[in-house]
Amino acid sequence: MTHTHESRAYDLHAAERDFDRISDALRFLGDHWRDHPDLDAAAREAGLSPHHFQRVFSRWVGLSPKKYVGALAHSAARAAMDDGANTLDASFEAGLSGPGRLHDLFIAHEAVTPGQARSRGAGLSFIWGTAPTPFGPGVFLIAPRGLSALAFADPDLATAMADLTARYPAADYRRDDDEALRWARRIFAGGDGPIPLALYGTPWQRQVWRALLNIPSGQTVTYRDIAQEVCTPRASRAVGAAVGANPVSWLIPCHRVLASDGRLTGYHWGVNRKRAMLAYEAVTA
Repeated sequence: MTHTHESRAYDLHAAERDFDRISDALRFLGDHWRDHPDLDAAAREAGLSPHHFQRVFSRWVGLSPKKYVGALAHSAARAAMDDGANTLDASFEAGLSGPGRLHDLFIAHEAVTPGQARSRGAGLSFIWGTAPTPFGPGVFLIAPRGLSALAFADPDLATAMADLTARYPAADYRRDDDEALRWARRIFAGGDGPIPLALYGTPWQRQVWRALLNIPSGQTVTYRDIAQEVCTPRASRAVGAAVGANPVSWLIPCHRVLASDGRLTGYHWGVNRKRAMLAYEAVTA
């Protein structure tokens, strides 16, 4: 028991010390991200070796220092293009050498090119359709690389589609209910191995969604548990936002995340459906 108390005290002091260092590093990166500082420069600001800094920063922030700088650059380029900037001007706004680097940045962060992002999805093609599922009428959004969304037609199909298409309203959407039914059978009736997913989200969202995939069927965790896994327990609110933005119901199991007091809260497709999913998993387990 004494050893446990001493370990906890050490962890608290270490966490406090790391916070101060990471706070300094975040300030440094926030001030100099356009210069794309390397790992050594950021580590010196934190007073740590590059290896130790990489590990501590990634644990606290949920991203490596390089990916964090990339996220800042991507946000700046995104904002510039939303204001009408062309790709060359957006590249300079993001501190990049040219459109080629901007292309790589957008592929990494959104899985689309800068031109597709600027045109709000023009040039992207999705198949969508409806099919029955154990939890009500499902709406499936399918990209060439895999499933992009699985939603439910509540309260009606128009509302569900408006929700799914809001991110890229200029994309091409072709309805094919037979294709949706094939995906529904593959997901819910057993199919040909793992389901390929084509997800469009920020690095932080994808980090949280990957953590959701680690929750075993029939088990539940809290938002705080997920926050502790991807960053720090104090990030529970940010984790909640990322969980709420999950576009793929059931397969990315955000229904297994509960409030700290065990309540069934915060499910995008309704608490009743969340309860049904958990009961379904408990029975099949």
